[in-house]
Amino acid sequence: MSVTLSDQDKLTLRTAAYGAVSLLAAADAAGKPHRATTEGSIALSSATGLVGHVLAEYPKDMKLDSKSVAAIADQVLPALTAAMSLLKQQDPAEAGNFRSTVLVAVEAAARTHQGQPSPTIADMARKITAALDAA
Repeated sequence: MSVTLSDQDKLTLRTAAYGAVSLLAAADAAGKPHRATTEGSIALSSATGLVGHVLAEYPKDMKLDSKSVAAIADQVLPALTAAMSLLKQQDPAEAGNFRSTVLVAVEAAARTHQGQPSPTIADMARKITAALDAA
């Protein structure tokens, strides 16, 4: 199956994936947000397949409203659902690859703490997973 993604589609995927990491880091403002961003971004850059090619280019034109965690969530959670819907329509295997890639990045970002992630981080990870599964 051949997948055709427009520039806007690619931006949606990048915004969703990198935005999920940014959202998790923002929710961890009292912890280690820079380390979370770094670990999550490394995980995203390790993606393979079509998703890996799309995520290899960091979204320079991605503009997250970073006034609050809620504002970031308002952009990122719908983008996660839209990205999954788009990929499911074109290539279900790539949709699974995208979901797995984002969840690995979220897990990598959450592991910057010793032991279990904080309740805030765990809750945000659940919201990200729910957005991925809403498509």
